[in-house]
Order: sequence, then structure tokens, then C-alpha cells
Amino acid sequence: MQEAVHALKYRNVRALAPVLGAFVADHIRLRGIAAETVVPVPLHGGRLRERGYNQAELLARVVAKELDLDLCPDGLSRVRATTPQVSARRDDRRRNVAGAFQATRRFEGQRVVLMDDVSTTGATFAACAEALREAGALEVWGVAIAREI
Repeated sequence: MQEAVHALKYRNVRALAPVLGAFVADHIRLRGIAAETVVPVPLHGGRLRERGYNQAELLARVVAKELDLDLCPDGLSRVRATTPQVSARRDDRRRNVAGAFQATRRFEGQRVVLMDDVSTTGATFAACAEALREAGALEVWGVAIAREI
């Protein structure tokens, strides 16, 4: 799984997104997660320009299509750049992403699947979920392809 995530994220192997996204959609079905909307964790503009795409958005598109959910690719924005979480110590990760995300629209009463590629401590999910709840989301389910242990 690590090899697949790295290929998608760092080596531009976008062809993995449909396979990995379908895997995530199956997991959501099996868990019985009910939602109306899928929102990808956003990249900061600079990182998006460097990479050329947001891997979380590629996955979110597949999940939304597979589960017949609304896709809101710009539902969150990253309002400040953060250092990559992969290089941060566990206790620094929450501080690193605190206040880094803002909802760009209202999610009043909606149940949202928040899509990312990897979760390590859940700090990014927590910061994004806070922004979505402030925008009225009823529930936020953080879903990733993999969890680093």
C-alpha cells in the first residue's frame, strides 16, 4: 500500500486513483457510513502547482462517483501553508495544521466524507473536520487509503 500511495502522490501515477478510490468506496459501504458529500483535503496552492494535482481530490472523485454522492472539490481551502506532516513529530502535527483550513461554503446538516491519502495522527482530519463543523456539517467521516502506524 505504501508503494501505491507514494506512486500516486510523488510519481504522478494517477492511474492508481480509480483502483484505490474504488477500494475506499467499498470500505465505506462495508462500514455503513452514510453521507451526502465528499470533500478532499486541500493542498496549499504552492504544493498544488508543484505537483499539478491533488491526490486526495482524485480519490474523492472516484469515491463520490462509486457511492453516488455529491463531490465538493473546493469545499475546503488551505488558508496557510504548513510544513509537510510526514516530517513533523507527533506532538507538532496538531499545531502545524491548527487553523490552516477554512470551509468555502456552508454544509448545513450534511454528513461529509473527508478524503485524504494517508492519516498518521489524524491531525489534518481534525483540523479539516473542525472547519467543516463550523460550516454546519452534522457529521464528518475522515477516510484515507492508509494509516501510518
